[in-house]
Amino acid sequence: MANSKKLLPDDLQECIALKLTQWAAAGRRLTLALSGGVDSMVLLDILAQLRATLKFQLSALYVNHQISPNAPAWGRFCAEACMRLGVPFIEETVALERNCGASLEALARAARYRVFACHDTDFIALAQHLDDQAETLLLQLLRGAGMKGLSAMPDVRGQRTEGRGQKATLHHQSSPPYETGALLIRPMLDVPRGVIVAYAGKHGLSWVEDESNRDVAFDRNFLRRDLLPVLEQRFPAYRETFARSARHFAEAAGLLDDLAALDADGAIHENRLDVAALRRLSPARARNLLRYYLDGQRMPMPSAVRLDNMLSQLMDARSDARVHIRQGDFELRRYRDIVYALHQLDDRIADLSLPWHFERELALPFGRLNFERRQGAGISLTQLAAAPVTVRYRRGGERMRPACGRPTRSLKNLLQETAVPPWQRERLPLLYCGDDLVFVPEVGIACAYRAKPDEDGMLVNFNMPYQGE
Repeated sequence: MANSKKLLPDDLQECIALKLTQWAAAGRRLTLALSGGVDSMVLLDILAQLRATLKFQLSALYVNHQISPNAPAWGRFCAEACMRLGVPFIEETVALERNCGASLEALARAARYRVFACHDTDFIALAQHLDDQAETLLLQLLRGAGMKGLSAMPDVRGQRTEGRGQKATLHHQSSPPYETGALLIRPMLDVPRGVIVAYAGKHGLSWVEDESNRDVAFDRNFLRRDLLPVLEQRFPAYRETFARSARHFAEAAGLLDDLAALDADGAIHENRLDVAALRRLSPARARNLLRYYLDGQRMPMPSAVRLDNMLSQLMDARSDARVHIRQGDFELRRYRDIVYALHQLDDRIADLSLPWHFERELALPFGRLNFERRQGAGISLTQLAAAPVTVRYRRGGERMRPACGRPTRSLKNLLQETAVPPWQRERLPLLYCGDDLVFVPEVGIACAYRAKPDEDGMLVNFNMPYQGE
């Protein structure tokens, strides 16, 4: 690839073609994340020229975040540009939850990546460039980020692979708490913005200007307008230097992940973390393993101070303490020296009532119920036919008689005798026939509803993931 210090506008197409031949085989589908700005319009122009020779299928995707009143016009601009080039175009509109405390930039980015995650394609091309990389690294430094944050942006990022709490990516670099089946590629990440603007001018391209780019209330805009021009006067090659530092940080982050993977062997089982294994490690390695575990559960990464606080609670709380740590939409629980990561329980779940019409499988907020007909076993189908069958969750006061030779007892007492962690008891589905509580996982079938040897029955199996997916 041409050296970015000497890169000229005429070199840009060759530079991008070289990157794409490393990543995309012939016939693959490539979707450009198109904003209408100069960077993505240049990439659109070049990809449209390369699609025939490199034999990839090109489309474009515009995400309307509904932040600017000009966003619909930008969408129309992108659609018209794609029409002229014969590029299939899709526009997606998202709604941002602005009351959740996150920055507007972070909310927009998260919404954009959720759209990417649902898009059926092989590659999503992003038009970020060398200046963006330098800005990202500096912002992460100012936020006190760790190695992964300081790795800034990779030129390729793959999806996660699940299993044993471990993660596999093409590059050991930070990734957002959302995943896409497509590879995210940044073919202009080594290209200075000046070269991109020069290409646009030379080829007579048009683009839109986002008025928010002039608002220095956004940290990135402040760096771009007020700080980085001063830095460039003294250090003209700061972009390349910062990018080189980001690669060093990425390599160090990869080594930390490799160390965590070694420590995870025997410590992480089916998305559960063994507290005893944490205690055997040095403080630095314990923090590294906990960070690795949280990342594997797709939890938002806490600050260094909060991570230390989490580690202290998990390791030092009394053995009978009910440790409950909230982090974003997730929570960490500790039970019998095992850490569980779960999505937070919605308070409205107690009001949920799902009808069951004798399907073989029923999807639930937490896991699935599977049903299998069996002669003389399970729940009596004759009894179930007497009233509508529903699945509900605990509201309090439920009673049941699972043992025919014993009296009816409270569900609370019955669950206390199980080995199910207390918080997971709230996630157990309760099968009702009319007002009768018929079946509870880990407890069993009500005596009056058991199938007799000569009648058809229904076996029920509840599969609940450890991570509340």
